Amino acid sequence: MFQAVLRSLFLLSAMFLLVGSSALAGDDVPAWLRQASLQPTPGNYPKDVPAVVLLDERRVAVEEDGKVTTTTHYAVRVLNREGREYAFAKELYRTDSGKVRDIRAWLLRPNLEPKKYGKDQTLDASMVEDDVYNEVRLKFISATDDADAGSVFGFETVSEDRSVFTQFEWQFQDRLPTLQSRFLVDLPTGWRAESVTFNRAKIEPVVAGTSYTWELRDLPPILHEPARPPVTTLAPRVGVSFFAPTGKSTMGKSFANWTDVSVWLSEMSDPQAAPNDALTTKARELTAGAKTDFEKIQAIGNFVQKVRYVSIQTGLGRGGGYRPHGAGDVFAKSYGDCKDKANLMRAMLKTLGITAWPIAIYSGDASYVQEGWPSPQQFNHCIIAVKVDDAVTVPTTIKHPTLGKLLIFDPTDDLTPVGDLPDHEQGSFALLVAGPSGGLWKMPVTTPETNALQRQTEVVLFADGSISAQVREQATGQAAVTARREMRAKSHQDYLKLIERWVTQSVTGAKTTKIEPSDAMHEGRFNLAIDFAAATYGQLMQQRLLVFKPAVVSRHERLVLTEASRKYPVQLDSEAFQETVRVKLPEGFAVDELPDPVKLETAFGQYSANCEVKDGQLHFTRRLNLKTTTIPPEQYGVVRTFFEKIRAAETSPVVLARK
Repeated sequence: MFQAVLRSLFLLSAMFLLVGSSALAGDDVPAWLRQASLQPTPGNYPKDVPAVVLLDERRVAVEEDGKVTTTTHYAVRVLNREGREYAFAKELYRTDSGKVRDIRAWLLRPNLEPKKYGKDQTLDASMVEDDVYNEVRLKFISATDDADAGSVFGFETVSEDRSVFTQFEWQFQDRLPTLQSRFLVDLPTGWRAESVTFNRAKIEPVVAGTSYTWELRDLPPILHEPARPPVTTLAPRVGVSFFAPTGKSTMGKSFANWTDVSVWLSEMSDPQAAPNDALTTKARELTAGAKTDFEKIQAIGNFVQKVRYVSIQTGLGRGGGYRPHGAGDVFAKSYGDCKDKANLMRAMLKTLGITAWPIAIYSGDASYVQEGWPSPQQFNHCIIAVKVDDAVTVPTTIKHPTLGKLLIFDPTDDLTPVGDLPDHEQGSFALLVAGPSGGLWKMPVTTPETNALQRQTEVVLFADGSISAQVREQATGQAAVTARREMRAKSHQDYLKLIERWVTQSVTGAKTTKIEPSDAMHEGRFNLAIDFAAATYGQLMQQRLLVFKPAVVSRHERLVLTEASRKYPVQLDSEAFQETVRVKLPEGFAVDELPDPVKLETAFGQYSANCEVKDGQLHFTRRLNLKTTTIPPEQYGVVRTFFEKIRAAETSPVVLARK
């Protein structure tokens, strides 16, 4: 979401630069930026690395009354044209309690005078395109149009706020290489800080009185590799907690354990889940025909998924961004963010006698949340846990020792129905917000069989090598979500072109005569029917042999691992694929050669492929099952060989000979 916001801000800034005053030439480049710009760029970066961060420094000064002043220094060298987008300064602030006191930027270009960007070049924008709450805003300066390869862009910001927590978090890099990254915390006399390190061995701070500094240098780029973990799993970070002297109260909230976090968040959310008459009436109307509690949950979940989503950053805004708006207000306005939608669903279920609790989770990286640092700042999303009875057998449930069986559901994800869970949330630690009964729980992980794509392909092969074919697919679970996302992301015509491209990439010259998608989301299914023909699928050799591949169309998603070595783990999601291809053979030909059967068994998956002739038809079957798993780079050879053998099996030909 944040990257999408930045893209829209780039457009705004470009418009602004056309009509606003030009950047001012200036000789007041600060010493920290001049010093950072003198650092040479290491010569061992791959050519596609767009920029290198020379300095990323944040200093946080905490005062006894809870006031926090944050100073940021940032410098980046642009290495190629794509790196210009990093010539961008930004600082968030909360409209109710915070402000950006100063934001300035400079662009240092080879053989040219420095450019200074100040108040006249600063824009102030909402964090969301549809700004209905306006609780978090962004000040920014863009030099993307001025920067070029070799330029150094730097900025300095000073912001103020009131402390919500006695905790801070610092990630030392994003995907760019970073030469120097520092996080500094200045505390009042007598106070102390403790830290937890993630994704790296313990980083000990340098302590001078009540000033603490965590620093890393010469961090390499986090490069793209197929199926690698997210940057947030790979980049080192620290969680810092600070403490006042015994007996001295602070403005911020501290947490000794996850139960403390649950109690605090419950105090934030519980009062906001009170239903009103209008909400109650709607809940009863939606469930009038429901026969079971599960059907009621499905009806309410379907309704809440359709409530317009408006993003408010968790970790910012009222109460740190963790207090939802009142359920009645969200219902009346029909929009809200993730915690608002979860809270609305909770309130509507309450009117039906069904109990539910919020769940705080990190969306986008199942490995992000760590047990060792009890903090609500580890979360960026909110979903829901609904109490159900043992008759509910969907795979996305957990068993709580006192609260009973809980169904986990994300009412913000309008692609995933009740009974399923987005794959990037499965298996992650998440906080059940249930007062003293709450705590950190592992989210359920669905099996490959529940995320299945089943395909039936009927082919007529003619003596000249041409074919006509029918493909019928049924996807369930997250496989259905993937298909659903593809269809919804495009217009109908663009979706048809997408499917046509997939078919023609598998069968050169194919002409589709039918493409019919059918989305039965709330039954957990997505169906696709395709008819096509191709004039030259089989290769006729010397008018005697006819050669063709029985795997007519490819699997939709293929993991291609071709590199000889691997730096990062391989991350696989749970999925299953099964296809039966029946090929009616042409008159006057008989099978001369079939591919050998293939059967692969590994700890992370299984694959099989087999060809046989039955009643004048060739029957080809292939099955793939993958488990949700992370394979370390030292075992890369095993997973690469697994997928290489699959590719070989799926490109092996059948040879027919003329009788």
